[in-house]
Amino acid sequence: MKKIKVGVIGAGSIAQHRHLPEYAANDSVEIVAVCDVVEERAKEVALKYNAKAYNDYKELLADENIDAVSVCTPNYLHAPISIDALNAGKHVLCEKPMATSMEEAKAMIEAADKNGKQLMIGHNQRFVSSHRKAREMIKKGDIGKIYSFRTAFGHPGPESWSVDGKESWFFIKEKAFIGAMGDLGVHKTDLLRYLLDEEFSEVAAFVETSSKTNSDVDDNAVCILKTESGIIGTLAASWSYASEDNSTIIYGEKAILRLEDNPNYSLVVQYKNGDVENHELGKIQSNEEGGQSNSHVIDEFVSSLTAEKEVPVPGKEGMKSLNVIISALDAHETKTIVKIQS
Repeated sequence: MKKIKVGVIGAGSIAQHRHLPEYAANDSVEIVAVCDVVEERAKEVALKYNAKAYNDYKELLADENIDAVSVCTPNYLHAPISIDALNAGKHVLCEKPMATSMEEAKAMIEAADKNGKQLMIGHNQRFVSSHRKAREMIKKGDIGKIYSFRTAFGHPGPESWSVDGKESWFFIKEKAFIGAMGDLGVHKTDLLRYLLDEEFSEVAAFVETSSKTNSDVDDNAVCILKTESGIIGTLAASWSYASEDNSTIIYGEKAILRLEDNPNYSLVVQYKNGDVENHELGKIQSNEEGGQSNSHVIDEFVSSLTAEKEVPVPGKEGMKSLNVIISALDAHETKTIVKIQS
């Protein structure tokens, strides 16, 4: 079987801890190139995977043998690099948030369509076992009509995770575009859209910088969201939590679903009649000690390419999740409830 030849653009933490190890573990993949603007980092990481090191991503894209690339750069480079890669005839797996504007996101999707290539956005929360089980239960009607939800994604901040620590691009608005909302909040907008299987229609938000003195992007945000059918709930994204919280709670007519809210059970179902179901479905992926696991993003991307089927999180899905975040920023700035344009 012909292996998919992959290049990884951006050799920071997300590439080193997620993309590269997961590509290396996939029998259908050959890692052939690693690119980073920091020359020593590119060489060091490429050597580990017996790949060619690049400092200029355009030189990497000129290699006709490369079938697909991961874009693991700062947020402001996601769109231009992805578009260049698609135009160079490569399939693209891009980290989230997919872009810094709706215009960029649309241009990425257009480039994929024009070139007949796949564009996938790395929203790994869809592949968490508890989330998949919850979506299945909701679709089957096991918990009845959904009334409300609350979701949170928070941790102490990217300085302990990023290869550049406190000097990381995460804290620089020109490179990051948004802070905790883009890093964590967009994961949860995507998850809620996946779980509830509908779009959001309105949002109100408070988006603040309160804990990171070295930053000019948000580190604490709380949104109130309403779906098209009238389900209301809250979303919190933060870089100021003392330890990680990656929980989601769905309040239904017949039961409450507690996802990743219990240290021992990844899904707890509390029925209206008093019955409780505890499900051990494996830990959610985490940056904290003991939480590291396969994100399934790489395997899903690769299996889609080998089977020549559409990727599970295509660009249009990433754009809809980004749209909620951009609308939340608009709501905060205007101090209004913003209607989310579809």
